[in-house]
Amino acid sequence: MTDLAATSRETIQKGSQSFAAAAALFDPQTRADAEMLYAWCRHCDDVIDGQTLGHDREMLEQADVEQRLMALYAQTRAALAGDPTDDPAFAAFREVALRRAIPERYPIDLIDGFAMDVEGRRYETIEDTLDYCWHVAGVVGVMMAIVMGVKPDDLATLRRAQDLGLAFQLTNIARDIVEDALNDRVYLPADWLAAAGVPEHAVADPAHRAAIAGLARRLVDAAEPYYASARWGLRGLPVRSAWAVAAARGVYREIGVKVVARGAAAWDQRVSTSTAEKLGLALGGGLMALRGATLDRWRDPPARPALWSKI
Repeated sequence: MTDLAATSRETIQKGSQSFAAAAALFDPQTRADAEMLYAWCRHCDDVIDGQTLGHDREMLEQADVEQRLMALYAQTRAALAGDPTDDPAFAAFREVALRRAIPERYPIDLIDGFAMDVEGRRYETIEDTLDYCWHVAGVVGVMMAIVMGVKPDDLATLRRAQDLGLAFQLTNIARDIVEDALNDRVYLPADWLAAAGVPEHAVADPAHRAAIAGLARRLVDAAEPYYASARWGLRGLPVRSAWAVAAARGVYREIGVKVVARGAAAWDQRVSTSTAEKLGLALGGGLMALRGATLDRWRDPPARPALWSKI
């Protein structure tokens, strides 16, 4: 293992136990590349939020955040061009991006997602929210699929990978509604909030918790067809990669199920899955991956539903 790969693995183990567990199912090279890509994504997010591995948020001046954003664009383009760098996160990203021939569009789209947060973008409709989901998660799913061996021109498979990223982010938004609102970030569609009688400035107010629970259910329901669509992308992946993806799919989907089940109490403490639940979902993911490599691979997949899509 290279120093860059080892550093990236350490970063992921500290910053995302769920991803670290799923990545352990990859073959060694895919695991290293996926961890390096994810570590870069985590680093960029932390730079904008003034955090370390998603924690200990630092309050930054707007001018400082905008400067950091411009630096991310410049460093990302330089890495894609193969320019040398002393920054471990960008050195790792350069290595995996060049080895896997990741098109420039996708990492730049991710930085554009951080720009939405910097600008304080307002989301009027669910389509607006889905556009944000593409930039911060759907595009990550696409890049991860390329790391797993999917060709950049295999749009059918990449679209299913996009769908999984969209489902993940819709689930994340549902789980983190109150926490995000306390940080002045509201990703719920404004028209949903208006229909529920929740002022945008009062999303975190406990007085609206029952209404917010109803909106969280709508988000989780909106994620379901994307989870269903994503399952048909497994047939285009190597079995070990399909297993890792299916396991992650099960874990995130279960988080959404728990958010809905807890109702207005969903934000009393952060919703997560236990180690035992993760193990069970990983085993279920293995069965799903085997089905994708056998029964599903030898028949035509159903047409992708008329869902919102960026690719």
